[in-house]
Amino acid sequence: MSLLLRRSAAFVALLTCSLSAAVAQEGQPPATVTVVTVEPQTVTLTSTLPGRVAASAQAEVRPQVNGIITERLFEEGAQVELDAPLYRIDAASYEASVRQARASVSQAEAQLGAAEREAQRLQELQARNVASEQALDDALAARDSASAALELAQAQLNSAEIELSHTTIRARLSGRIGLSQTSQGALVTASQAEPLAVIRKIDSVYVDVTQSAADLLRWRRGETEEELADADGTVRLTLADGSEYDQTGRLQAAEPNVDPQTGVVTLRLQFANPDLLLLPGMYVQVEMPVDMAENVFLVPQEGVVRDRRGRPNAWVVNGEGAIEERPLTIVQDRGDDWVVSDGLEAGDRLVVAGFQKAAPGATVTPEERAETGEQAQSE
Repeated sequence: MSLLLRRSAAFVALLTCSLSAAVAQEGQPPATVTVVTVEPQTVTLTSTLPGRVAASAQAEVRPQVNGIITERLFEEGAQVELDAPLYRIDAASYEASVRQARASVSQAEAQLGAAEREAQRLQELQARNVASEQALDDALAARDSASAALELAQAQLNSAEIELSHTTIRARLSGRIGLSQTSQGALVTASQAEPLAVIRKIDSVYVDVTQSAADLLRWRRGETEEELADADGTVRLTLADGSEYDQTGRLQAAEPNVDPQTGVVTLRLQFANPDLLLLPGMYVQVEMPVDMAENVFLVPQEGVVRDRRGRPNAWVVNGEGAIEERPLTIVQDRGDDWVVSDGLEAGDRLVVAGFQKAAPGATVTPEERAETGEQAQSE
C-alpha cells in the first residue's frame, strides 16, 4: 500500500512540473526577426557576356620604300598626331633620283621648244607653198612627241618626289603608338610583312561580345529596344579584377552573321576611355540589358532559403504575426538581390534575419531592417 502511494505521489509531482514548464514556456515573448517589406517594381533584366577590348581604330606603320633606318622620331607608348614623323630612311639615292628626273624634265622642255619652233616655221613656209606637206606633218608629229615626252618626264619627277617624301615615315592616325619593331641601322623594305609599329586609338574603345541569336531577334524586331528606350539601357562593364568600370557604353553594331556552330552573333559595344584604363585585348564582362520585367520583386539574397532539393523559398510574416513559407520563382540575380517573379505579393514582410529563432508556423515579432546609405541611394 505504501508503494502505491509513493508511485501516485511521484506521478503527481511529475505532472505538476510539466504543467509548470508549459506555463513558463507559454509566458515567453515571441522571437524577434528582421524583415524587409517588398513592393512590385519594373526591373531591367540583364545578361552577363564575356568580351574583349579592341581599339576603335588601328593603323600599322609600314615602309613604302626600301632603305636603311637612320632615325626614330617618337617615344614608344606616347601619343602621336596625324602626319607626325616617325622614322627617317636614308634618302641619298632618292634625292639623286629626283635630281635626275628634274634634268629629264628640263631636257624634255628644251626638245619641246625646239619642236614647236620647227613646226611653226614649216607652217609659215607651207602657207607660201615653199615647204611640202610631208615636211609639215613630220614637224607636227615631232612636236606632239616632244610634248608627250615632257609629260612622261614630269610624271617620273612626280613619282621620284613621292618616293623621296616616303623616306620620312609619318603617322596615318592619331593615337597611342606601341613598341618599335625596328631600330636605327635596320634595313626595311616596302613589301615586308612585319610592321615597324602599331598606332591604336584608345580614347574610345570597342568591346566585342557574343550573344544568342534569339536575344538579337528581340532587338531587331524593336521589342526590347522600345521597352528600354525610357529605362537605363546603357551597358555596364566589369573588369578582370571584378571591379565595375565607371563609364557606361552603348550598342554600336552587330555582325550580320550567325555562327552556325554556336548560334551566336558578335556584338560591338562602344565605351569612352578617358583614363586609358581599357587596353586592347583586355578580358572584360559586359552586363547588357535584354528585357524589361514588370511587377517583379527585388528580394535580398539573405532572405531566400533553399529546401533539400535546392528549391528557393521565403519566410513571410503574415497579418497574424505567424511565419508562412512561400515557394519562389527566381528570374535572375541583380547585385545582392534576387529578381523574383512569383511567390510574393505587394507589402509582404520578408524575413531576412533571425531564422535560427523561428520556424514556419511560429508567431514572431517582426522588426523592419534599417536602410543603409547604399540601399537608400539605390532606391
